[in-house]
Amino acid sequence: MKGDYQELVDEISALLGAPATLENRDFGLIAFGAHDSDDDEAMDPVRTRSILTRKSTPAVRAWFEGFGITRATGPVRIPAAPDAGVFRDRICLPVRHRGVVLGYVWLLDAEPGPSHAQLTAAMEVAARIGDLLADEERAGADLSRELRAALSAERGWQYDMALAALRTALGPDADGLHALVCLAPWPAEDSPSPRTVPGAAALCTVPWRPAAPPAGVPGAVPRALAALVRLRSADNLSPAVTAAGRLRGTAGPAAVAGVGTPRRGLADLDVSWREAGSAARAATAQPHLGPLAEWSAIGPYRLLTALPPTEPDPVVRTLLAPSHAELAHTAEVFLDHAGQAGRTATALGIHRQTLYYRLSRVEQLTGLDLDAGEDRLLLHMALKAAKL
Repeated sequence: MKGDYQELVDEISALLGAPATLENRDFGLIAFGAHDSDDDEAMDPVRTRSILTRKSTPAVRAWFEGFGITRATGPVRIPAAPDAGVFRDRICLPVRHRGVVLGYVWLLDAEPGPSHAQLTAAMEVAARIGDLLADEERAGADLSRELRAALSAERGWQYDMALAALRTALGPDADGLHALVCLAPWPAEDSPSPRTVPGAAALCTVPWRPAAPPAGVPGAVPRALAALVRLRSADNLSPAVTAAGRLRGTAGPAAVAGVGTPRRGLADLDVSWREAGSAARAATAQPHLGPLAEWSAIGPYRLLTALPPTEPDPVVRTLLAPSHAELAHTAEVFLDHAGQAGRTATALGIHRQTLYYRLSRVEQLTGLDLDAGEDRLLLHMALKAAKL
């Protein structure tokens, strides 16, 4: 596919006698023609940055979009703006498919400039690029369906078939190193295109953990977004972190993200998804773990999130009443600090005697002895589990 884009960009360059650059609608670089000019201004800062970093800044994108390129159906001439790093006039050829803009071909403009016939021929090539981009987006949508099927199936022949279909759709990427990202809650039923998320091989939405429908939305099913992200090495999760950050910007401030253990190949995709979901649940329960939590760093929640949903343990039922919220918080902070009264009192900003009084009330309400290790463990886990 990359070679097809390059050939079409080179064709436009030959038609117009100027090096062309192809970017997607998010201004991510796809292909560019060779630059053999001795003119220093042929590579102004904006063009150089686009080629070297394979993207443009939000400010540059907004500036160019201000000329109406997202709505244009034909060539758009854009004047130079040295203050913006654009030293040469530009010609933008919108790349569309069935009326939807999917990208842009950029050329430097100069007198006398290409003729109407040349531009018409170049727009015909841009339309062929649009067909390719549309095919790729459709392939991404199909891949989302395959990923959803693999994540939704239980171990058995259905899971094996879903994995086989996903392997076929991914091609050589299927044997590469990946991490699964779980982002929840996701505000829509549909997932974005993988092209909009750096490093994403596939995206899909799935039902989130069992929960009551949101207030005022009878029957609404909470959803999560799954992202299968390519990695270069198992000890560098930055592509997954970057993808999660991009997706959180779309989902809103309430969303959290969890990342599973990196794995090569797809055999344990279901395990990776459980890990990513567990990390997201832990980040929801304990904000200090989020807004992005790695499964390897969520401590006791690795065990707690593996347990089936149950009612709160009897020892904490009374303690979890709204009227005892301060006591429950005190007990959790005390146990988080390994039962050290001085550190706990400092963390809560209270006097030690106040702490001792609250802890005695906790013992009265739960029937537990906070001097006993197993009682402490039971209370600690029960309080943590209740947050899930």
